[in-house]
Amino acid sequence: CPKPLVPVAGKPILEHIIERARLDGFHSFVISLHYLGHMIEEHFGDGSQWDVDIHYVREEEMLGTAGALSLLEAIPDGPFIVSNGDVLTDIRYGELLDFHLGHKATGTMAVRQHEWQQPFGVVETDGIKIIGFEEKPVHRSHVNAGIYALSPEALKCLHSMEHCDMPTLFKRLRANDLTTIVYPMHEPWIDVGNPTDLKNAEASTKRSS
Repeated sequence: CPKPLVPVAGKPILEHIIERARLDGFHSFVISLHYLGHMIEEHFGDGSQWDVDIHYVREEEMLGTAGALSLLEAIPDGPFIVSNGDVLTDIRYGELLDFHLGHKATGTMAVRQHEWQQPFGVVETDGIKIIGFEEKPVHRSHVNAGIYALSPEALKCLHSMEHCDMPTLFKRLRANDLTTIVYPMHEPWIDVGNPTDLKNAEASTKRSS
């Protein structure tokens, strides 16, 4: 079944996302459907069970996270949140939106610091001369967390029925001299992209319950 309906601690991932956003004051949701999307629609219906309003757009072909936004029937009145359906996090969506508004951005990308330790000692060289050593250095970088805040004008950079991922949309925004920023997040975050990630998500959810 689709990733958003993969259960974590007995609850679909997408349900975790909706409930977390509702706690932050969000009550209107649009879910993009594609492969086996009827399962998602049957599970959530109109959202009344969660005290929210849920509407759907349907991708005839996979359009990417940004491309699916071109299917919205109406342009939102103000900035809105976009989330991948396979991320588990305790991010405060309201704080992300406030950050986006406060910096007058067109596109804000939530990022998380990722650390990776080189398993070997690194030898620094100049030609064949050894000029230094670094024992198992740690590399740090910011990675895309799959959660975004967008202003309505960002949608003008999309074309109907054209595939577009979010990094491509952000490149288009920058090319049009529109402000794009990052929101450094520090809350727990797991991208449930493979069986190992799913097990980590299960363990994390059990610890917090």
